[in-house]
Amino acid sequence: MSDAAGARQSVLSGLSGNEMYCIDLLGYHPGNLLVGNSVFSRGFLGSLSSGFRGMIGGEITAITEMITQGRHLSMQRLIGEMQQHSGHGATSVTTELIFHAQNIEFLSVASTLHQKVGVPATAFTSASDGQELFCQVDAGYQPVSFVMGNVAYSIGVGRGITGAFKQMARGEVRQYSDLFAQTRNLALQRIVDEARSVGANAVVGITTNILPFGGTAVQEMLMVGTASQHDISDPSLAAMGVVTSDLTAEEMWSLARIGYAPMKLVMGTSVYSLGFVGGITSAFKNFVKGEINELTQLIYGAREESLGKVRDQATAVGADDVIGIKTYVYDLGGRLIEFLAIGTAVRRTTAAHTRSEQLPPQAIVRDRDTFFNTAERAYGVTLTEQQQ
Repeated sequence: MSDAAGARQSVLSGLSGNEMYCIDLLGYHPGNLLVGNSVFSRGFLGSLSSGFRGMIGGEITAITEMITQGRHLSMQRLIGEMQQHSGHGATSVTTELIFHAQNIEFLSVASTLHQKVGVPATAFTSASDGQELFCQVDAGYQPVSFVMGNVAYSIGVGRGITGAFKQMARGEVRQYSDLFAQTRNLALQRIVDEARSVGANAVVGITTNILPFGGTAVQEMLMVGTASQHDISDPSLAAMGVVTSDLTAEEMWSLARIGYAPMKLVMGTSVYSLGFVGGITSAFKNFVKGEINELTQLIYGAREESLGKVRDQATAVGADDVIGIKTYVYDLGGRLIEFLAIGTAVRRTTAAHTRSEQLPPQAIVRDRDTFFNTAERAYGVTLTEQQQ
């Protein structure tokens, strides 16, 4: 790259050495770091807070819409920078919320890619880093766009859940299982809708984050991934419309190599009341030794219920297996826990294949941090706190 005087300027890229190797194999060279942001006032939280104080769970539509707007504005500005740099793609796209004293900043960061030969019809954006991108493209998934789906919801920390369940015996609370299942699946549906809007038939590399929202009784469930195009010849896969997967790029490549393709990201959630057992914390206050039988049985039941829902969803789409199942337990307050199971339903198919017989080491070697900040810990305060 050259400046106005014709002098060559250094490229400032966020790519690591291993990523550089992988994108070179794909026919790209690195471009500059990209940044897009948008700043919103936090004043709106005061006007909204009275509206969800008594809620016992469910989406806060106004907050979802605000967060979605901010995240998309920052992405639009990142894409504008990519176009200014004549980029052919952007990799390692991230979207982040930063809470300043009176404002919320929506920040998107990525690294530009330039194609060595030819010019693509449309530049792409991807949540994958350079190594993941190689795995996905080699498995036949061409990146189209960074996509996201989110939902902001009340977790009922206030009087809602606590008051409603003071006398409840232990066991599943079906109304809340259904409510939280609906909330969780809203994020998935929205990422699918974004992929469909850009003409993709797959969303791969989905990551799911449950994030606190600015010290309120609200959390955001955020899914991000890469909308991609795949030559899906299997009727069962094509019937999905948009295939979804939270497999890592390396896992997806390995499964494609042995003839498996992802079908759908599946989730099962169950909300259980601890009843007379009390909250998770109080259950251990007088603990000396030995098993707490009631708590063991309750969490076992919640786990089995959630996994059963995952199995039912996978069976409904004709999957052979569910891969990479992860399970989480959340204390919702008010003597309620949520058990969440999430994984990817897969199917054996002739449509699954890879270009290479094996991955290069550079595609699977994880990068190590080389910068460490211990100064803040030594003082017991962060730089952000010092500035406020």
